[in-house]
Amino acid sequence: MDLVYSLNYLWQDKSIVVPGRALLDDGDMKTIGIASICLLSAGFVVASQVVIAQQDASNGTSQSGTTQAQGAQKKVTQTVLQQSVEVTTIAEPLPMAESNRSVLVLLPQQGPAGTDSVVDVLRSDPSLNLQSRAGGGVQADLAIRGTTFEQSLVMVNGLRVDDPETGHMNLDIPVPLDAITRVDVLHGSGSTFYGSDAIGGAVNLLTSAPDAGFSVVARSGAGNYGSLEEHLRASYSAGPFAETLTGARDTSDGFMADRNYSSNAVASESWAKSRLGTTDVLLAASDRPYGANDFYGAYKSWERTKAWLASIQQQLGEKTAASFGYRRHSDEYVLLEGQPTFYENNHITTSYEGAVRRTDELGKNTTLSYGLEESGDSIRSNSLGVHARNQGAGYANLSLRAMGRASLSVGAREEILSGGDAVFSPSVAAAYELTSTVRLRASAGHGFRLPTYIDLYYADPTTAGNADLKPESSWSYEGGLDWKPASGRLTLTAVGFRLNEKDAIDYTKTLPLTINEPWQAINVPTLDISGAEASARVRISGAQWIDLSYTAAHSGNLPGNYLSEYAFNYAAQNSVFGWTSQLPGAWGKQLSAHTQVNVVQKTGFTAYPLWDVSVARNTGRIRPYLRLLNLSNTGYTEIVGVPMQGRTVMGGMELNWRRR
Repeated sequence: MDLVYSLNYLWQDKSIVVPGRALLDDGDMKTIGIASICLLSAGFVVASQVVIAQQDASNGTSQSGTTQAQGAQKKVTQTVLQQSVEVTTIAEPLPMAESNRSVLVLLPQQGPAGTDSVVDVLRSDPSLNLQSRAGGGVQADLAIRGTTFEQSLVMVNGLRVDDPETGHMNLDIPVPLDAITRVDVLHGSGSTFYGSDAIGGAVNLLTSAPDAGFSVVARSGAGNYGSLEEHLRASYSAGPFAETLTGARDTSDGFMADRNYSSNAVASESWAKSRLGTTDVLLAASDRPYGANDFYGAYKSWERTKAWLASIQQQLGEKTAASFGYRRHSDEYVLLEGQPTFYENNHITTSYEGAVRRTDELGKNTTLSYGLEESGDSIRSNSLGVHARNQGAGYANLSLRAMGRASLSVGAREEILSGGDAVFSPSVAAAYELTSTVRLRASAGHGFRLPTYIDLYYADPTTAGNADLKPESSWSYEGGLDWKPASGRLTLTAVGFRLNEKDAIDYTKTLPLTINEPWQAINVPTLDISGAEASARVRISGAQWIDLSYTAAHSGNLPGNYLSEYAFNYAAQNSVFGWTSQLPGAWGKQLSAHTQVNVVQKTGFTAYPLWDVSVARNTGRIRPYLRLLNLSNTGYTEIVGVPMQGRTVMGGMELNWRRR
């Protein structure tokens, strides 16, 4: 199947569709209508501003507003003492990389050839516990530093995309990986800057405008288990306008019965510059049907999720930016494939976020960032009912840099919830340069999470939600050091952390167990997690380096006589070894190789290894690649009772064409 056909095929997938079920329901059509209105409105704004910019250019008075934010780094290490960022439209409360916190920066487009999903990219961070139910990033859970899958925040360009139904859908992202140029991972509480859910940390997926000219990157490959992959990225940039179109389709017949999947996503992003600054409009959609054998019990089930995302970000001069994002997500689950009348769940969630953010330089080394945000979400479900809520927040952060050898950041956020309750989330982070190569740092911050709609309203014979659940709250602490010798060949980081939770939400049973007792959602009065992280990057030569990283976490026992369903589903130990290099010899310089070995030990289980290898041509228009996943053919589960596939071999060609 060629690339163009696969993109046209996206909304007409017949490989796993339940017979007789419409591909686009009334809700889908409404969403497409909303997205179209957003696109037309944004297009009018973009077009009018481009005209203004062109008129200004003809008069010699054109100027472009710039807002400093997160962009792609020219040189990235696992831990960066000093970072440079590009100018983009994104206005962050405080760019993660400037927060004196534990932040890992990942560049997907410079990673191993043939990487298909955000989940694959995130596996290079051992502080993240990724639990997939299938390949291609299909329904994967994300947890950070020993927390649960509900306690991490996922964003696209600084706007929330967490799903209010359940954290199981947080990584069901409609933007193809091909559109993502940078991923920032914050370890530890981020609620001061980002609000609910960021108890364990936050992941921010960032896009950026393309370089000048026209470029096309197209990739097609195949492998065992009937696996196929087609990816496309086309970009154009000239004068004040830029556009990037991306599409991805990854399919598999499955390594066992009823474990086939089809992961499809498309996105369009447009940028236009004017006297005000840059306008950025992003539209994305995804459709992922998959067999769900053993996902929620010993049933040959079927599930299909769809997601839509529309966002616009506008610079308002050099210091201010406004943004708005709208997300819609549908989740259809059939207990017995092909028999929806026996048992079926249909959930449709919507969410939005609007923000106005500003950054003022109060002095040479003093920055004040502040802003206002409004967000809300709703659900319409045949089993959970119809519900909605909204929040409003204001935040401020004062950053004091280069106070001699010290730097300090102090921030606070006040969030007003539906019903009038409020949550106050302060934070403080400091660093001290002990020498020119050693930096000490420490931070503390408050986090919170609102219950999901599953937590509140779900009910079946085995699981019971709780409409009286209170929001979770926590305090996160960390301290560590960064060491980068003058040679620049080594970077070393070590951090200790602790999380004290109050009213943590878990599903429990009371001991001693009784017959047919369901898992009941409750607020656990207290729960503590402590651990440590360490990482090192050794640059052997300009094109060869080794990454070593390790994270350990330990959770205290639940108070009372409770058996927990989720609180102890974390990776007690996780280590990652990575090696990247060009191969030796004249021909070898055209080939890039990467190998990564993850050794994971889940709580209560023995450790298991996962070994991946990739080799690809790094120059020329035609670039063949080979990717070997789970080369050790390890039999393992990331979700208890859900086996994962064994050794997978994928190979193909990438067309890389550019015209300036």
